[in-house]
Amino acid sequence: MIDGNGSPDLEPAARALKTLLPRVTDDRLSGPTPCEGWTVGDLLDHLLGLTIAFRAAVEKGPDPAPNGPGDPAGDKLDPQWRSRLPVQLDELVAAWREPAAWTGETAVGGVRLPAEVMGVVALDELVVHGWDLARATGQPYDIDDQTLDTVHRLVSQQASSDGTPGLFGPSITQPADAPLLDRVLGLTGRSRNWRPVT
Repeated sequence: MIDGNGSPDLEPAARALKTLLPRVTDDRLSGPTPCEGWTVGDLLDHLLGLTIAFRAAVEKGPDPAPNGPGDPAGDKLDPQWRSRLPVQLDELVAAWREPAAWTGETAVGGVRLPAEVMGVVALDELVVHGWDLARATGQPYDIDDQTLDTVHRLVSQQASSDGTPGLFGPSITQPADAPLLDRVLGLTGRSRNWRPVT
């Protein structure tokens, strides 16, 4: 979705992710996710970190996460994640609604980009990891086509058959008429058919 400033709005993706959180019970935290080697707890820890890093990036100060935006901390998931993550998602959305957020350059995880690109990277993180969390916890995932189209344009430029270290696995070819979400997932190395092993 595009906000009143003509920039992508992170709110629909943040809202879709927030709707998943109430059904993430403690017994699911050790379960697998589509992110190889990550548990649900690892994924939530990563989301806590990236929401802080990408919100701070709006301020254009020193790199808020020079070693990566919230690399999973294993079993160190903040026990207050259920109250913290929704608030941090709201703060992230509000920060990127400021017109100045999309100007100049900024850095996250040692990567410096034009702010207008970094904002879309933040959106991509919300969309793709939202799907990861939904699939890992057996929940439906619904995101609007305008948001998906914005993310698809980004991942189309970054994805490769060899993968993009630190970002995506090797891309999985999808039919040209596949749903837009499937094409986004394929470009990030994910299969719509992924299911947790039970």
